[in-house]
Amino acid sequence: MEKNLLSEVTVGRLNLKNRMVMAPMTRSRAPQNLATELMAKYYSQRASAGLIITEGTQISEQGVGYPWTPGIHTPEQAEAWKMVTDAVHEEGGRIFAQIWHVGRISHPVFHNGNLPVAPSAIGATGKHFTHKGMLDLETPRALELHEIPMVINDYAKAALLAMEAGFDGVEIHGANGYLVDQFINSNSNKRDDIYGGSVENRGRFALEVVEAVVKAVGAERVGIRLSPGGVTSGMLDENPVESYGFVIKNLNRFGLAYLHLMEPLAPIDGLPQYQIFKQGVAKTFRPLYNGTIIINGGYNKEKGNAVIEAGDADLVSFGVPFLSNPDLPERFRLDAPLNEVMGKETFYGGGEKGYTDYPSLMAEALRA
Repeated sequence: MEKNLLSEVTVGRLNLKNRMVMAPMTRSRAPQNLATELMAKYYSQRASAGLIITEGTQISEQGVGYPWTPGIHTPEQAEAWKMVTDAVHEEGGRIFAQIWHVGRISHPVFHNGNLPVAPSAIGATGKHFTHKGMLDLETPRALELHEIPMVINDYAKAALLAMEAGFDGVEIHGANGYLVDQFINSNSNKRDDIYGGSVENRGRFALEVVEAVVKAVGAERVGIRLSPGGVTSGMLDENPVESYGFVIKNLNRFGLAYLHLMEPLAPIDGLPQYQIFKQGVAKTFRPLYNGTIIINGGYNKEKGNAVIEAGDADLVSFGVPFLSNPDLPERFRLDAPLNEVMGKETFYGGGEKGYTDYPSLMAEALRA
């Protein structure tokens, strides 16, 4: 049977109707850190995706880094998410919660004046979006050794709450310069204990998080997202193929639902250790991983079908295309034009505009 974006696939225990994944996208529309009816509408509109992965959802108060983002660390938050999972399932969709700790990509305004935490007391670059406007990122404090098991346990507890909320699984956010990524990356992890220094030690936190979450909810309900080519927020690994390759090879022992990889989203010209990723992150790491791979980053229908046909990935995740096209699989099936994206001011915060008011093909036909 031909494999392409619109063909069926099995991921973990789930039989998915296509290989198109809605990528996780922070939208900052959870004003009390609780999922809302508007969020339920947004996700259910996109239930034709083979799999939806939610926006980053914090595992603890310590993990918060942006305003108006949802959590999954209290019973109240889990109950609120049931609106979303029920709405998606009623439309025949499947949905994973992305569980998230931002680490150093935060600010004391989110933590009663206390510094955010990280593997090492090394600050990220740039300014940060907060409810008080754009603020300079501050140098975090390094997690104490005795604190790390507690953070790992927070991931497992969040995964259990996600199951109570009706999610089909969870994705561990290990990408984009957030906490798991900060431990892996040689530029942000300068620890001199068992969680720093060697490739094996820097990969330890990620693998212990995976192990804890797998024990909590089962491997078939767990994925992880990694960005080996990511250089945002000051991330710049000395040898990314070695650092992330170690983690990826060791993920094989868990039998996860999937590994979600990201192509570089920022320029890597002039960075010799990253040049191999010009052939594609999926192609680079496919030989190291035995399970299902989702790839993300700059894909369209043609490129998505090509990467699946080549065997470098099994599914493709789409971010902005799903943001503006709730019925993206149908548009790909019919080669229909895609909606233009509304202004970027609608990406974060706000209400229905640029969120739930993008028309489907059916809605456009009814208006005609």
